[in-house]
Amino acid sequence: MPHSTSTEIAGRIEDLYGAPLADLEAHAQDQPPGMLSALLGMHHDLTLAERSIDFHRDRLAQLIHPELQIGGHEVSHLLDGARRLAEAVAVRDVQAKSVLAVLQSLARVAAPVPSPPTPSLPPAAPARPAESTAPSR
Repeated sequence: MPHSTSTEIAGRIEDLYGAPLADLEAHAQDQPPGMLSALLGMHHDLTLAERSIDFHRDRLAQLIHPELQIGGHEVSHLLDGARRLAEAVAVRDVQAKSVLAVLQSLARVAAPVPSPPTPSLPPAAPARPAESTAPSR
């Protein structure tokens, strides 16, 4: 299930670059590292953190299922799962904050509008020899 944070970030990256995320990922593979690859990497890390949240939340739900007995052994698993869930949430929050700050600092640059052609001036008339004010002979 995609999370709203990674989905929002993906949409903002797509809006910024004007292409679907899959196309941007393919394009970034053929380019030297730059802002696009950094944003895609941050989005990837955010997505992994969200998957980790889902996994650890589901694992905790299994461990505290009402039909199961919680003994000493299970308590250590519960504590470990809760710690891992908290870490995943912290990573997600940091990644989201960082990528949103970067995206807010960027803006899509509009394509340059070609300036209208300047009308060409007619070719200059050939220079005439200077007329002398002296009487001609």
